[in-house]
Amino acid sequence: MSIASTAPPTVAAEPPARASRWRADLLVTGVALLLALWVTSGLWIDPNGRAIKVNSSDQALFEWLLSYGARAITHGENPFFTHLIGFPDGANLAVNTSITVYAVVFAPLTFLLGAPVTFAVILTLNLVATAYAWFWLLSRHLVSSRLAAATGALFIAFAPSMVSHANAHLNWTAGWLAPLVVWRVIRLRDGRWLRDGALLGVLVAITFSIAAEGLFFIALACLVFLATWSAAKVTRAEARAALPAMLRGLGVTAVVAFALLSYPIWMHFFGPQRFAGTGFDARVHSEDVAGYFAFPQRSLAGIAGLDTSLAPNETEENSFFGLPLVLLAVASFWYLWRVATPGRRATLRALGITALVFTVLSWGPAVKIFKNYTDVPLPYALLNPLPVFNAALPQRLALVVTPIVGLLLAFLVDARPRGRVWPVAFAVALVPLLPVNLLTVAREPIPTFITSDDWASVVPAGGVIATVPFTLDTVPDGQRWQAYAWTHGQGEFSLVSGFYLGPGGPDGRGRIGPVPRYMDGMLYDVAKTGVIPAIGPAEQAAARADLAYWRVDAVVLADRIHGAKWPVQHDALLTATRQLLGPGERIDDVWVWRVTRGS
Repeated sequence: MSIASTAPPTVAAEPPARASRWRADLLVTGVALLLALWVTSGLWIDPNGRAIKVNSSDQALFEWLLSYGARAITHGENPFFTHLIGFPDGANLAVNTSITVYAVVFAPLTFLLGAPVTFAVILTLNLVATAYAWFWLLSRHLVSSRLAAATGALFIAFAPSMVSHANAHLNWTAGWLAPLVVWRVIRLRDGRWLRDGALLGVLVAITFSIAAEGLFFIALACLVFLATWSAAKVTRAEARAALPAMLRGLGVTAVVAFALLSYPIWMHFFGPQRFAGTGFDARVHSEDVAGYFAFPQRSLAGIAGLDTSLAPNETEENSFFGLPLVLLAVASFWYLWRVATPGRRATLRALGITALVFTVLSWGPAVKIFKNYTDVPLPYALLNPLPVFNAALPQRLALVVTPIVGLLLAFLVDARPRGRVWPVAFAVALVPLLPVNLLTVAREPIPTFITSDDWASVVPAGGVIATVPFTLDTVPDGQRWQAYAWTHGQGEFSLVSGFYLGPGGPDGRGRIGPVPRYMDGMLYDVAKTGVIPAIGPAEQAAARADLAYWRVDAVVLADRIHGAKWPVQHDALLTATRQLLGPGERIDDVWVWRVTRGS
């Protein structure tokens, strides 16, 4: 049962010598490591001083999550809720991407070398682990040729979607989780339902803690594949025979996973600061139909000028296979279908239908082509209001198609089709997609005010800082300051804002950061535009009321501020803050306005 039936009979006949097998493992891992280091090389020049250019905000968020998770386990704090950002209301991290497992496993490295280094290590290892996990699944269970397994695995790990999400997404680059879950689902049919169900339950809990949205997609893909495969006439008897063991195993999986995830799930759906669905527009964050035929930006084709801007941003090129690869995938399916036995055709049919379903769903609630929005409805419009679906981005459903294309490529190489046309087709389809390194940029250093621990002389233990401008996704420096203080044993301070998803969006949905008040909203506009509005006694009183609400101890404006999307207008900010709060005082490389509680 499963895609294993696509493998030729020789797979299980005589397994290769263990030494030869491990040499192949090391070779593929070595190639993957070199490619991963190449893709992330811009960070490795200076992990503490450089950031991914197109997504430095998410990088700052993941660095903060790594440092907070490390602090939570060493200080006995709640890993799924904190008042250290979004003070005084706090932030529900269970509805955010808390990457708890990564934070715990890599906590020693975070404390030793800092969160930026940990971020670079995890991002690089994610790509390597994805390649090896798929190679292991393919070479041990699905194909007889190690060349075929390596072809499929390396394509999946360094496909356009993976390279695109390598722009700071530690959750979506954890592609190694998918083959492990698929493998454990396949094993449920073997009859050891108690053991295999428990192992799958643990794996589900790990996957949820790293990429909950990804787990949802994996479950959907398995459901579509297995339902389609089981419905084929030639496989119905096999499916019925395997069903009891699989149901028992899935029951154990549910019990184990729920036991491990009961608290974060409760926090997600019923905890404080929760919300129903993200505030992102499903029409905007849907895959452009033409995107499947376009080339990605960080590829040989991209730097040759053949890329497009069909994705909402550079981190969401979730398909972008290019026309040659789409044609090769179709031709591969045709060839494999033509030479397949009835049982293998059932598997190919299930793969094809799964790819088609997720392709159509990735197009979102209505057709969008070449950035032109239409009113032509699509099936996702019916799913979008449903729980869980309303918290997912439809465009990311295209990520399921990438492994299916990789499987087809591996199966085709394993079938050894005759003729020179196939090697040429592979070259034409895959060479333009070879990845190039991610663009990085120098980011502003942590102020001496923080690194010297001088902040502790201004803010009491557990006190509250308001950064200027207030910390958000576009200006994430405050959370970088927090991460530095925690990992260097300086203690803690809270921020009145932060880069996280919380309540307050339209129709009860989520939004980035807390609902703004007068002071933070005005200073944000000044930071972005440089235009200072009229500030008089009424505005000063409103600012004092806001500071009292937030229980702020100090307002801090650094000399150098990192703007993740636009340059920060520093001089205008200094002028506006002085008009609100007075002249301030100079400490190290920042301006500070001390706030007296109750004033």
